[in-house]
Amino acid sequence: MTDHRDSAAGDKSARFVQRLSRAETGPLALACLAYLAVISVFFTVFPGVDLAATGLFHQAGDGFPLASQPFFLRLRELGPFLVKLIAGSCVAILLFAFLTGRTPKGLRLRTPLFLLSTLVIGPGLVVNALFKNNWGRPRPNAVDAFGGDAPYVPVWRITDHCDTNCSFVSGEASSSLWLIALAFVAPPAWRKPVLVAVLPLVIALSANRVAFGGHFLSDTLIAWGLTLLVIVAVHHLLYRMDLMERQAPALRAAYLRAGTCVRLAISAAYNNASRALGRFIETMR
Repeated sequence: MTDHRDSAAGDKSARFVQRLSRAETGPLALACLAYLAVISVFFTVFPGVDLAATGLFHQAGDGFPLASQPFFLRLRELGPFLVKLIAGSCVAILLFAFLTGRTPKGLRLRTPLFLLSTLVIGPGLVVNALFKNNWGRPRPNAVDAFGGDAPYVPVWRITDHCDTNCSFVSGEASSSLWLIALAFVAPPAWRKPVLVAVLPLVIALSANRVAFGGHFLSDTLIAWGLTLLVIVAVHHLLYRMDLMERQAPALRAAYLRAGTCVRLAISAAYNNASRALGRFIETMR
C-alpha cells in the first residue's frame, strides 16, 4: 500500500515538473509562491545571512568600495538602458500600428502590450509604488552595522526608519528580472537562448546592488519572486485565457480603427488650418 502511494506521489511530482518545464501558468505561479514563502521564512529565521552577505562587500572606514569602481558603475547603467530600450521599442511598435494601421510582419500587438504591462505593474506599481515607498526598510548603507544610524530591519516588517525609495524590495533587481519576460514572447526555438543570455545578466545586475550597499540579498531575491509572479499572471491573462484569445482580433481591429479616426481627424484639422492660413494670407495682400 505504501509503495502504491509513493508511486502515485512520484507520478504527480513528475507531471508537475513536466508542466513546469513547459512554462504552464499554474505550476509556474505555484513555484513562484513557494519560492517567495521559502525565501521569506529563511531570512526571517536567519537574518544574519542578510548581514553576512552585505558584509562581504563592506570595509570599515571605506564603506562599499565597489560602489565607486567605474566598471561596476557602468554595469549598473546597463540594466536601465536595456529596460528603456525594450520599453521604447514597444511604445514605438504600438504607435506605428496606431498611426499607420499596420503592424510589423509576424508581430502581434499583444507582445508589446505584454512587455509594457508587466514592466508597469511589476517593477513600477508592485515593487516601487507599493513596497519601496511604504515598507520603510533602511538600506544596508544606512544601517548601523555598516556605518549608518538605522537598525537592521527584517524582511516584511513595516517600519518608519526610511520615508521613501527604501530597501524593501529592490527596484533594479525587479527591472532586471523583468528582462526574462522576453523569453515568454520569444519563438519556442529562441526561448532557451534568451534565458541563457538574460539570466547571467539578471544575477550580475542584482548582485551589483548588494555590492553597492543599496539592497540586502533578501531584497533582491524577494523582488525576483514578486516580479516573476506578475509576469506569469499577466501572461496567463493575455495568452492563456480563452476569453482573451477570442477577443484579441476584435480588440486589435478596434485599436487600429481608433488610430484611423485619429489620423483622419489630424488630416482634417491640418487641411482646415491650411485653408484658414491661406485665406488670412490673401487678406494681407
